[in-house]
This record gives sequence, C-alpha cells and structure tokens, in this order.
Amino acid sequence: MAKRKDPMDIAAEQRVKEQAEVEQAFLKGMTTLRDLIAPSSLEIHSSHFRLGTKYGRTMYIYGYPRELYTGWLSGLINIDQVLDISMFVYPVETAVVLKNLAKKVTQLEADMSISADKGRTRDPGREAALQDAEELRDQLQVGAERFFRFGLYVTIYADSLEELGFVQHNLETLFGQQLVYSKVASSQQEQGLNSTIPQMSDQLQIRRNMNTGAISTSFPFTSADLTQEKGVLYGINMHNNGLVIFDRYSLENANMVVFAKSGAGKSFTVKLEALRSMMTGADILIIDPENEYQKLSDAVGGSYIRLSLNSDTRINPFDLPRVIDSDEADDALRANLVTLHGLLRLMLGGSQQTASGQLMAGLTPAEEADLDQGLIDTYARAGITSDPLTHDSTPPTIGDLYDTLLHMGGTGPALAQRLRKYTSGTFAGIFSQQSNIDINNNMVVFNIRDLEDELRPVAMYIVLSHIWNITRTVQKKRMLIVDEAWQLMKYDDSANFLFSLAKRARKYFLGLTTITQDVEDFMGSKMGRAIVANSSMQLLLKQSSSAVDVLGDVFKLTEEERKRLANFPVGQGLFFAGQNHVHIQIIASQTETGLITTNPQASLLQNQQPGAGQGA
Repeated sequence: MAKRKDPMDIAAEQRVKEQAEVEQAFLKGMTTLRDLIAPSSLEIHSSHFRLGTKYGRTMYIYGYPRELYTGWLSGLINIDQVLDISMFVYPVETAVVLKNLAKKVTQLEADMSISADKGRTRDPGREAALQDAEELRDQLQVGAERFFRFGLYVTIYADSLEELGFVQHNLETLFGQQLVYSKVASSQQEQGLNSTIPQMSDQLQIRRNMNTGAISTSFPFTSADLTQEKGVLYGINMHNNGLVIFDRYSLENANMVVFAKSGAGKSFTVKLEALRSMMTGADILIIDPENEYQKLSDAVGGSYIRLSLNSDTRINPFDLPRVIDSDEADDALRANLVTLHGLLRLMLGGSQQTASGQLMAGLTPAEEADLDQGLIDTYARAGITSDPLTHDSTPPTIGDLYDTLLHMGGTGPALAQRLRKYTSGTFAGIFSQQSNIDINNNMVVFNIRDLEDELRPVAMYIVLSHIWNITRTVQKKRMLIVDEAWQLMKYDDSANFLFSLAKRARKYFLGLTTITQDVEDFMGSKMGRAIVANSSMQLLLKQSSSAVDVLGDVFKLTEEERKRLANFPVGQGLFFAGQNHVHIQIIASQTETGLITTNPQASLLQNQQPGAGQGA
C-alpha cells in the first residue's frame, strides 16, 4: 500500500526547489570574471579566426637547422607586434632514446656500407646525421644531456586580414633567416588558439625532438633590455615596458650624442639626465647657447656664468692646468700651445668649411710659424717654460701676445693688427684679461646667448679649453654638455678640439654629451662622424625627413626604424648603448618637469595644477 507524502514535506520540497531556481536566476544575472575577459564574439575559419574586432592566426614551427644558437628566439620575442607564444616541453626517458638511437646508428652505418660497396659517392648529409647521433649517444650515456620533445606555437593578431598577412610575412622572414620553418595551422585555428592562450593545453601536438642544449637556446625570457643594477633612469623601454636604467660610465667611454629636430625634447632629455646624474655624485658642466639651463641651475644651487661683452666675467685662454701627473705636467705647456694655435686660427678667421666641404685656410705657413714663435716668447716673458716648476707663474694674456707679435719681425705686426679687436677693439675684455671664474660647484652653466654670432664659436672653444684644464687638474666624475654643437663643427679647428675631448675624456672620468639639431651639418663633417664613433651612447629623437636618411645609413637602421624616426611623438626615440638599442619613452616626475621644461605652455599648466611641485 503506497504511503502518501506528508503535505508539510511536499511544501518544504517546493520551497527548496523555488529557492534553487531563484538562486540560479540570480547567478545568471551576475557578471563573473569570465564575462569580463571574454570577447564579444569568436569566429573560426580555416586559416584565421576573429576574436571580437581583432583578427588572429596561429602558426607552428616544424623545421629547425642542424644547430641552434643562444638567443635565436629573441628576434621574435622583441618584435614590435602583438602576439602570443607558447612552448611545450615534454621530457623523454633516456633509456628509450638510447634504444632508438642505437637502431638509427645501425641503419645509417648499414646504408653507408651498402653505398660504398656499390661505388656510390659519399653522402655528406648522412655522415653528419651519423656524427650527430653518435655524439648525442655519448652525452646521454654519461648524463650530460637529456632528451625532450618540443612544441613552439605563435598566434599573431591584427586589425585586418591584410595586416595579418603582413605580420605573418614578417615572422616567416624572421624565421627563414635562421633556417627555422613555420606553417599556418590550417583547419586547426581553434586548436591553435587554445594552445597559445594560458591554459596549458597542447591541442596541436606538433613536436620536434631536442636535447638539453638545443632547448636551452630557446629560453624565452630574453629581451632588448637595457637595465642595470646602478645608473640613472632614462625612460620606459617601449618593447617590453621595462625600465631603461643605465650607467653611462660603465661603457668603454661615457660619451653621448643626441640628435633631434627642434621641439622633439632633446634639451628636456639631457637636463633630466643631468639632474638625475647629480644624485649619483656627478658634477655637471654645461655650455648653454640659448639660455635653456638657468632654471635648472637655480633649482639645484648651481653657478650660472653669463658671458657677454658687457659682463664682468673673464676667461683667460692662456691658463695652464695644474696637472699632478708628472708625465702630463711636462706636456702641459705644449698641449696648451696646440690648443691656442687652433683658437687663434678661429679668432683670425681660420679654417672654415665651405658649402662644398673645402677648407678655407686662414693663416699662411709663414704666419703659422711666426704665431708659434710668438706664443712661445709670450709664455717665456711671463716666466713660463717647459719646466713644470714654472707653471705656477701668472699666465700671460692675449694682450701680451699682441705686444710680442707687434715687436717681432716677419708677419708678426700684421698678425697683431688682426688680433687687435680682441685686445683693445670691439671684442676686448672678455678673453683678454686674467680669469676670474670658479667652477667649484656641482653644476656650472656657461651662457653664451648674449655674445655676438661671430664670437660664439670662439667663446665655446675657450670655455671648452678652460673646462678641459680643470678636468685634467682635479679628476672626478663629471658630465660635460655641449648644446648646439653644430656651431663648433662649422670650423675645422674647433671641430678637431671637440673630437680630441671626446677621444680623451674617458681617461679623466668625463662624459661628453653632444647635442645638435642640424644633423646634416654635423654628420657631413669628418670630425662629426668621428665624435659619433667615439660615443658609446646615442639618442635619436624625432628627425626631419632629410636627417632620417643620413642617420639611417650611419646607424644601420631598419626600414621600420627609419619610418618611426620621422614620426616619433615628443619624448620618444631610439636609445643606443653599446651594441644594444631600444625604443624609449622619456619620462619625468611632475617635480622634475617643473624644474627643467622650457615649454611655456607646460610651465603654465604646471603652475596652475594644485599641488604643483610635489614629487610624482
């Protein structure tokens, strides 16, 4: 006899069922993490798939060369494209491999023996296979190697099928250069997608036998990285969003060249580096032709030296360095005489490059000889000879040289007349009296904006010479920034002097930073190219179209890099350090930006922001 259910039990069951339905309906209405990350749609085709608005294609690697070299995969990992890479590594028992290798070696030896008996020519491919198999057997037998099965899949993405084909071609070219062969996973795009998303599912199962050495060359965590344990932050590595932290003094030399068109951010970048380098203990010396560094100098308590015909600042080019090294002390006078020769050729209208690249000689051989004798006699009259003990005497001035030339024979009086505008004429005072400046500060800026155009190259030359003497006297970590260096490259003597600085700076712990916006003029000079060759770091910001071709040839840039160089936004560029280079985004905190920017609009916004001046 069937037992009837209690009405209360039926009611309870009904309530549980209704509660379950309500809860299920509630859960359906909730947004889960899967809902948030899932694409709006997924379409699978034979040779591609569409994930939302993006097109994708999965490729697999099926062929490898006989030898793989370390880092062969870095080109793929650092390529500037959106892609997913999956690697599957399956260990294989050594005993199984040894058994199969024994069979393979026996088969190869038998084939070679049969071919020899029949008088056939040797097969180099078969001999190489036999050699590889024997070597692998030896390594496996002693435990030096293990054996694996390796699968490598790549999924690429693009906004259109045409772009997808272009990216695929780039990858196939990249692989083909290393004799690595790839194919599209035809009619297996869904399995390919599942194999490259992070769910550890190898649904393609296309694998290749590899030993430990070959597997290790495929180590995926390689990148175009320029990060060191010490140094200053230059910006963000746009290849991998890493930090570019670098110590320029760790390279073979600490020199750097910066090329950019006006407004691309070259001065901002250099000032940012200078500010951060000061925190590592470096002294900063700057030649400022456009009054761009005063704000930074005032902010850090630096010395701002304004050079003009109306200022009281004086620099005597006849000053000698107080060199401690006995070998260099003997040569201090001779070195300064060579420097003065170049300076006086510049002051007397010396060797300047014409538009055709020819040099216009300013002094005849006879004038050169008389000038050399005049310089030696001028120092001798001041009691300074090649004896280092006399180098502490008060040095002569250009006025003393003028008197010496005026009273000597030959071309001396004519040279004196040409020199008179620097002693008692229009340009008198600034470089014709004893020095009265002291650069004993962590940052010293020499402003030459108010000097006449004719006097600017002379001033830059004299300031560089003065800085060089101080650098040789007291050796410490320093950075010398020469802005608008193209003004020096116009003249052969000043270009030679800048090159000699670049070549010898490392010995005195000096890093030379050369900045220019006139790339064609700078690189068109033989000395300009030599300065670049003697600079271990280079920064290329946005360039004009004509400059891109010049720099592309010098730095061996790819077509993609050339294209980008002309279209970089402000603050982005190519950063070279030694043999490596990366696409970099220069970044600064709000406080740093307020200290170094010369953009009036940026300064105005900085002042209007609440809390401006606080560190970012």
